[in-house]
Amino acid sequence: MIDSTRDNLSFRNKYPEFVFDSFEYELGMTGLHVTYTYTLGEHTFKPTVDIPIASSEESDFNEDFLKYLLFHFGIINAINYYKLTVAPKFVIKAGFIDEEQKVFFKKLFFYGLGEFLYINNLPFTYEEFMTIECPNSEGKTVPKFQIQDKFEGNLIPVGGGKDSVVTLEALSSMHDQNLCFQYNRSLYPENAAAMDCIKAAGYRVGDIANFNLTIDPLLLELNQQGYYNGHVPFSSGLAFASYIVAYLKRKAYIVLSNEASANEGNIAGTHINHQYSKSFEFESDFRNYCNRYFTPQIQYFSLLRCLNEFGIIQRFLRKPVYLTVFRSCNVGTKENKWCGHCAKCLYVYIMLYPFVTQDKLDNIFGGNLLDNKDLYNIFVGLIDPDTTKPFECVGTREEINYSLELAIRKTIANEDPMPALLQWYKDNYLRPGYGQGVASYYNPEHFIPENYLPLIMNL
Repeated sequence: MIDSTRDNLSFRNKYPEFVFDSFEYELGMTGLHVTYTYTLGEHTFKPTVDIPIASSEESDFNEDFLKYLLFHFGIINAINYYKLTVAPKFVIKAGFIDEEQKVFFKKLFFYGLGEFLYINNLPFTYEEFMTIECPNSEGKTVPKFQIQDKFEGNLIPVGGGKDSVVTLEALSSMHDQNLCFQYNRSLYPENAAAMDCIKAAGYRVGDIANFNLTIDPLLLELNQQGYYNGHVPFSSGLAFASYIVAYLKRKAYIVLSNEASANEGNIAGTHINHQYSKSFEFESDFRNYCNRYFTPQIQYFSLLRCLNEFGIIQRFLRKPVYLTVFRSCNVGTKENKWCGHCAKCLYVYIMLYPFVTQDKLDNIFGGNLLDNKDLYNIFVGLIDPDTTKPFECVGTREEINYSLELAIRKTIANEDPMPALLQWYKDNYLRPGYGQGVASYYNPEHFIPENYLPLIMNL
């Protein structure tokens, strides 16, 4: 990470514009292959996408519409390369977007990179952050599509964590209409936990659609040289990728697993939210964008938006078959394990602790994380609203504190030794009744179709 603002801005000054030059696609024996071209000064990047398509699907799509969707993925995927210097000008030569579309993408880039800008000491205002330009746009208009295809069933992104497991179970009665979706990136070519969860839910390889994205190795080389690096809004890329696959596979619904807790930011009084692209705000913006510029026949929504993390945990634990196969630890993804040292591991451990036996927890996480004093600073960040909340996909402070109160009750009732962090919490921070509404929480702000709501509420 570059420490001084002056040094940071020298990157931005050296590279005044980032360009999305073009993209090419072809349909071959193995499916759809797309190559994107971006330039940043003397650097050129050529990431690719491969989408397996059955031969029966090859002639069943509107090529102009598909091309438009691929163009859009090129815009959001560009954020991985744009962030190297945070150029003041984003130039789109590969296609045309109107002024309202520019507003959508500027907002997505700015808020989606909120954590990134904070960590890299880049305190831009929204106004000065970036401009988006489409050269040679005179006379061009945004295309309008009248898509007449029949869409039915669900495309369900599965990441291997507890959330998508709950969605799979909630939609189990629609098994034959469901298609699991994996958004694969070359940095994480195989998500063993996702496959294990998919198999545990009763799906086979033929029930999985894949979107395989490569990262240009030059990106990693430049990161090593000191160019900016950090968090990007992963779920926004997933959103556009899943829309493309939903169209190709003729699925009516893209069913996400983002909960109400994702709306809580990391730093009080700011817009900075590690989970911005999982938030209701992004979901609403993306739905409006798709309905206006794509087709309303494909609907994107989160089935878990009505719940908090605590409610999801309760539903997850009703299906114990997943307890040993699910994984949420980003650090341990490549090895399909919980690392036991990060905020995500500690958070999930806390949420499970009141309801799972110590032997099972030890087998899953490799020990009692609440007895690890080295995790003290992470622990405080999870519970105290006056600190910076860890930049991970974790629940709200209120429900974490509520779970810790339950953990203390369980430990005392079982007459077990009090783990070190839990003892410190009991002595210094416990506020009985702090999360009284956590267990009965219901969020009415969601886009869940009326006939889908009972499926999750009654699970």
